[in-house]
Amino acid sequence: MLLRLTFKCELPTNLWWCCLSVKQALSKLPSYSQELGLDLNRPADRFKWFLAAILFAKRISADIAKETFWQFEQEELTTPDAILDAGWDRLVEVLDSGGYTRYDFSTATTLLAIAKTLKEKYGNLERLHAASKNAVDLEDRLQEFKGVGPVGVNIFLRELRGVWGKANPKPSVMAVATAQKIGLPLKDIERFESQLVRLNLEYCKRHRGSECPLGDNCPDRTHG
Repeated sequence: MLLRLTFKCELPTNLWWCCLSVKQALSKLPSYSQELGLDLNRPADRFKWFLAAILFAKRISADIAKETFWQFEQEELTTPDAILDAGWDRLVEVLDSGGYTRYDFSTATTLLAIAKTLKEKYGNLERLHAASKNAVDLEDRLQEFKGVGPVGVNIFLRELRGVWGKANPKPSVMAVATAQKIGLPLKDIERFESQLVRLNLEYCKRHRGSECPLGDNCPDRTHG
């Protein structure tokens, strides 16, 4: 009863059940780390997700980023040591095999620089997090890596909320805009940020309202 009253204070009465259905639909939409088969409670998978976030951060399709990550995983290039041992030429080959041809040279250089700096300065990502004073300091430290900007940091940290105590990035503009579009209360954006971004990239931007996982609650769906 208290839960219902809270919602009614924030939404018109006729939108309460609609919002509940939106939340249920979003809950069933996997985040990218989940689709990649990663368990972010495991330190090894947190580095894998960091690698994937770097791939997702470029202006390239999510499908290519996912395929490229899977190529890295298949080649067992998902630790700083493995990346350094592989070298630039091998990294370019793996990036190309995943379709990451537009940014293959620059990304290979970036990955080598990140792996080298991470090992020399912190040892691993867990120590980087431990050394950070707060959420802002954590983001600043991550952005000190060559080739890692605000977009990559947001992609990486938004799925670590509740896992890393200092992971609490400001929700992206895309997530906020998508939440407003579908009528999701602002207080729920952090909880569903990964799903909101995925919804925008894979359905809203591609004009795939007829396939939208929100069903009849999708504002872009054509109703007959």
